[in-house]
Amino acid sequence: MTGSPTGAGVPSEKTGPLAGLKVIELAGLGPLPLAALILSEMGAEVLRIERADAGQPLLSLPEEYDLDRHGRSILKLDLKRPAGVELLLRLAARADLLVEGFRPGVMERLGLGPDDLFQHNPALIYGRLTGFGQDGPLSGRAGHDITYLAYAGLLHAIGRREAPPVPPLNLVADQGGGAMTLVAGALAALFQRSLTGKGQVIDASMIEGASMLAAPIHAYLAAGLWSDRRGENLLDSGAPFYDTYGTADARHIAVGCLEPRFFAEFARLLPLDGHFVGGQYDKSLWPAMRAAIAGRVREKTRDEWAELFAPTDACVAPVLSLVEARHHPHNRARQSFVKSGRLERPAPAPRFSQGLQALAAVPTAADREPAGILARFGLNEQEIEALAKAGILGR
Repeated sequence: MTGSPTGAGVPSEKTGPLAGLKVIELAGLGPLPLAALILSEMGAEVLRIERADAGQPLLSLPEEYDLDRHGRSILKLDLKRPAGVELLLRLAARADLLVEGFRPGVMERLGLGPDDLFQHNPALIYGRLTGFGQDGPLSGRAGHDITYLAYAGLLHAIGRREAPPVPPLNLVADQGGGAMTLVAGALAALFQRSLTGKGQVIDASMIEGASMLAAPIHAYLAAGLWSDRRGENLLDSGAPFYDTYGTADARHIAVGCLEPRFFAEFARLLPLDGHFVGGQYDKSLWPAMRAAIAGRVREKTRDEWAELFAPTDACVAPVLSLVEARHHPHNRARQSFVKSGRLERPAPAPRFSQGLQALAAVPTAADREPAGILARFGLNEQEIEALAKAGILGR
């Protein structure tokens, strides 16, 4: 299938639109490893630098399941010693992109800030990913997805009217506002470098990236088409034709028939009284409409409703679990989930018509061998041996 992954192994010559790009990832938590994984599966050669004295992470995964390390070469390096810093400067001099997710000032204190690296490689793209950005009153504060969403005003907007705000996993600020924004920024900076020959710094913050995802909502709010109270709007469970409903088997279906023609089809098949069709956007009808929909939906199982609505444009879907989603006929036909050993995971996305992507695999012994890694960055055998003897390289 055109554009589908080529398999579980990382080829010696990587394929994909970023083949030939050298990326250094300073190991961190949260969205930074996802950004590096995406770049790797687009074809970039990613070198992950891990602390030589790193302890156990908060959530420790067996390596076969640890996507934070798949698709990379891995070098353990002591950056507390001058020789370790000097080595990273040499590596960065041969790289196209460096990405890091430390609090502002950490890299500068190590002697590895943008100004330090640009002296060795003026064409380097230096990607920085933080929760609050590189400056501002909160820039030095710790946080997580829920923290950034709270400050962005988005957590307030997610949930039902009479219930507390609901954390949307860590998908919105961490992965959407963080990882995806960093990848987009890196690709834009690389394009500009192709015109100017100069590198630059990307200041990606999760609070701003998440806010950007909500740009249309801010537009609706400004136009008076959105309430600043959750559970009262078109897309936040306020509208009865854009919500989830419990079925006879204690599962759920998702109803999303916003457009009148889709809602009419939904009402015909449910069925729903005809006066609701003409008054779809009459908010005074919404409480009765919701009750009528909920009552009808409880009469069948989730899969019965899914079968009924499957051939239609009523925009009704079964709410699948994470495991069920892997086996849905559409996802199977598209190979949307793929096997990597015992791990079944989402396939690389997006797909490209030229240069098939390779699924990131568990690092091999060669991917962790300092001599081979450093040789690719121009170090000779004697230099590598001296670094190993000095304890700069971890195992």
